[in-house]
Amino acid sequence: MNRPLKILTGTANRAIVEEVSSYLNVHISDMLVTKFSDGEVRVQINESIRGADVYVFQSLSNPANQHIMELLLIIDALKRSSAGRITAVIPYFAYARQDRQDKPRTPVSARLLADLITVAGANRVVTIDLHSPQIQGFFDIPVDHLSALPVLHDYTKKNLILENPIVVSPDAGGVERARQLANKLGCGIAIIYKRRPEPNKAEVLDVVGDIEGKEAIIIDDLIDTAGTMVAAANMLINRGAKRVLACATHGVLSGPAVERLTNSPIEQVIITNTIPVEDKLFNKLKVVSVAPLLGEAIKRIHEEESVSSLFA
Repeated sequence: MNRPLKILTGTANRAIVEEVSSYLNVHISDMLVTKFSDGEVRVQINESIRGADVYVFQSLSNPANQHIMELLLIIDALKRSSAGRITAVIPYFAYARQDRQDKPRTPVSARLLADLITVAGANRVVTIDLHSPQIQGFFDIPVDHLSALPVLHDYTKKNLILENPIVVSPDAGGVERARQLANKLGCGIAIIYKRRPEPNKAEVLDVVGDIEGKEAIIIDDLIDTAGTMVAAANMLINRGAKRVLACATHGVLSGPAVERLTNSPIEQVIITNTIPVEDKLFNKLKVVSVAPLLGEAIKRIHEEESVSSLFA
């Protein structure tokens, strides 16, 4: 493309943007993101972006509502500054678990957030491992839904010695993700059947599959309070699993998550840096970077090349 490539970032996860910037050899554009004394977000772009192909990075992690407002205001500022194309790069998409009306008189929050991003002026969205892939359909603009599975697989293959692995999905909704990792590792899968009586609480009921004597790798899209992950690990150990490892794309790690994972039988917890988390948060944690994945996606989008090979 003839349009210059520009990268901007909100305050949510500057570290990953610096990695992407280095990968692309493009500097991060100068922008001011502060707050007024009453808490309102203030945005000011300090260089010309007229006609540019602009990529705005913002993980919608805690505090999610502030980071959402930052993203919307940055997009609006870009639109009013005559940017050529605005792509919202959202490594972690908030409200994705509220993608349907599971009870009467509740909002479809993920759809509302998609509408807000579109109305603000985004022309395209790049994201990683949505909680529900069908959220892509909430947008009326193109969505590049990337998978962190290759990144997690590469780390597992290079750094872990697995003699008799089995990939475990913690619920029925994650079976396809587990199947893809199992295919890469050349092993079978098991599925945990659970019931969730209320948000952030999961009651593990049973496991389908032969896990006795095997090294179980639980894979999920995110770890929030870690209740599901730890309950699954305890069940697998009780059913005869030799070792239990945990993989997830997004390390939300809210509330009692760190304490639960530290005291659990899980040997290692592997997450990516879609949300800023340090390896040193607790001893079992390993954070791997998805910056090269995002950088390559941006490079291909900017140069109008296919990104389909990055989806799996």
